[in-house]
Amino acid sequence: MSENLEDRYKLVLERIKAAGRSVQLIAVSKTQSVDAIEELYKLGQRDFGENYAQELMAKAVELNNRGANDIRWHFIGHLQTNKVKAVIPYVHSVHSVHSEKLAVELNKRWQALGKAEPLKVFIEVNIDREENKSGVMPEQAVALAEKISGLPQLKLLGLMCIPEFGTTGAGVQFKNLRELDKECKGLSEHQLSMGMTDDFEVAIREGASFVRVGTAIFGARPVKGQSS
Repeated sequence: MSENLEDRYKLVLERIKAAGRSVQLIAVSKTQSVDAIEELYKLGQRDFGENYAQELMAKAVELNNRGANDIRWHFIGHLQTNKVKAVIPYVHSVHSVHSEKLAVELNKRWQALGKAEPLKVFIEVNIDREENKSGVMPEQAVALAEKISGLPQLKLLGLMCIPEFGTTGAGVQFKNLRELDKECKGLSEHQLSMGMTDDFEVAIREGASFVRVGTAIFGARPVKGQSS
């Protein structure tokens, strides 16, 4: 398996390089084994993305025990306010801030940890206006950005989106997110978290700063969750 994992990982890195811009690769490891994550870690990958609080915490503890204590864990799934206190000691950034309530809780819990640097966050935008998807509507993003900019323990890096699965118009949605980003005056930096296995090269061309790739690296995901 490690040979296949290494081959897939190297291919993704080559595809990113060929896309013509330097971006940060987040390896989406939800439902993947700790062993698989450790293999990728040994290949040099340090940024990993998880969707579920309990899963992230368990993996962070186990991998730290194995000596992989410099992993940067990016929380990329829907985060409930009541899970913030437990998961926040382990996260490097949260890509899925979807409400002022969640932002306030993150600010509060990060302050309690006494960290020297603010927590890096992104606003998740429901760019396709899907009824059952998390994220703020595009027209609400500017106001939320302004509110988050007033929370001293948070550093708002930019916007994140997940285009509707199975559509062919991801490029348009990525472009829309980029344009929306320009309207948000409360951003510390204008970074974009967008692009997954099926469309990360398009996302890079449209200005992505972070791409979140799972299946193209790890192979088909075991049962739980959707393709990423």
